[in-house]
Amino acid sequence: MSDLILEMRNITKEFPGVKALDNVTFKVEKGEIHCLIGENGAGKSTLMKVLSGVYPYGTYSGDIVLNDAIQKFNHIKDSEKASIAIIYQELALIPHMSIYENIFLGNEISKKGLIDWNETIVKAKEVLEKVGLTDDPSLLINKVGVGKQQLIEIAKALAKDVKLLILDEPTAALNEDDSENLLKILKELKNQGITSILISHKLNEVMHVADSITVLRDGQTIKTLDVKKDSVSEDEIIKMMVGREMTNRYPSRVPDIGEVVFEVKNWNVFSETDSSKKIIKNVSFNLKKGEIVGISGLMGSGRTELAMSVFGKSFGSKISGELFLNGNKIDLNSPKEAIDNRISYLTEDRKEKGLILIEDVKQNISIAALKNISKKMLINENEEIKNAGEYIDKMKIKTPSVEQLVGKLSGGNQQKIALSKWMETNPQILIVDEPTRGIDVGAKYEIYNIMNEFVAQGNSIIMISSEMPEILGMSDRVYVMNEGQIVALLENDDMNQETIMKHSIGHGGKSNE
Repeated sequence: MSDLILEMRNITKEFPGVKALDNVTFKVEKGEIHCLIGENGAGKSTLMKVLSGVYPYGTYSGDIVLNDAIQKFNHIKDSEKASIAIIYQELALIPHMSIYENIFLGNEISKKGLIDWNETIVKAKEVLEKVGLTDDPSLLINKVGVGKQQLIEIAKALAKDVKLLILDEPTAALNEDDSENLLKILKELKNQGITSILISHKLNEVMHVADSITVLRDGQTIKTLDVKKDSVSEDEIIKMMVGREMTNRYPSRVPDIGEVVFEVKNWNVFSETDSSKKIIKNVSFNLKKGEIVGISGLMGSGRTELAMSVFGKSFGSKISGELFLNGNKIDLNSPKEAIDNRISYLTEDRKEKGLILIEDVKQNISIAALKNISKKMLINENEEIKNAGEYIDKMKIKTPSVEQLVGKLSGGNQQKIALSKWMETNPQILIVDEPTRGIDVGAKYEIYNIMNEFVAQGNSIIMISSEMPEILGMSDRVYVMNEGQIVALLENDDMNQETIMKHSIGHGGKSNE
């Protein structure tokens, strides 16, 4: 009997105009954590969709060999019967159902045709304990944080007696503590004999948990590394991923910073659902011409709520305070008014709020600035196609055509399209919320270059990011938020991880604001 639990042999998968996988071979040993990495569009998610039966047998060439037997999965249910479970970046939980209902949804425990709820709750507690959760299983999913929701997804897989667990970017939306906890759970599951395949762009996490690492590039297997035997460094992995040396992950920029162009004074925002709860508390900050200002803080500190409320009051109630643009007081009561004042906002969630996935590339790029390509209420389709083509070239967007549905593209290319959409509005102020979330180092570098070019033209950026190296690598100044307040303004030598973290958790002393 082989030590391999899985071997994918010579897998080739094509879509119209694109060869997503080109003769990929991928081997996973029993009881290991095997990390699958590569740039966006390298083929990682496509390979896992082949494995899980999302792309059924016959739509690809090559063999899936599980425990020495060739498999022909025609549906995701077939792979689940073979004890394979896949957890996607976008969680598949139902918010208004309880934890135990979600865990056994589609896998109900029944007796004589009726669901045994008592047994369901008992079994739910057992699998929750395996992932370190002691929450009441009757709690609704929308009452628990995203970190716990990831663990509930794993518990759901364990309830199906999973032997091979696939996780696609599981920590993309998690804070540092939740990410650390999830990786710890993966190690504990490994001790219980469960094999994991982890797709991640966070190389520090990969280096922390991986037994083996397979690198894909342009739909091909580049190399599989044995972490115990091979000398593995992040720089070597990056070179394999992107096909070139990347000595500096943050492109150099000589700042040319001018006068204050945007100012927020005494900004207060209350919750949309509870008008007695203040979310943003007397916040003041400014932004200068040609500057990238970072806004840092832990998840829940109010960073996104601040950005959305400033962007035409697209979040919150009972909003008060003052906004100044180029020295003039302005009132922005809708996103349209913000766009008309040349302020744009790249949302943190590109799939839910940033893009229309069932529309094509050209429509997504033009949708926020239709006046640029229309006359007398009619869209000039030739102009729209030409415009989109220019952004595809400029942003290095990988797509078969301007008419490709955005939902069919990789995360990195989707992010570039979302950014193109806002660039098309000709902003002076661009707010970017988690601009590189869930994308690889190569695509990140390209987005950083676009940001640098934007401010070099005399425009300005407010950047919200949960990635501390990104905040430090790209920002000229950093505001730190904690519990809805700006608690520090950091510049020059004060801009370091330790100082930011101290202020983020409320141990930094008085505000520098």
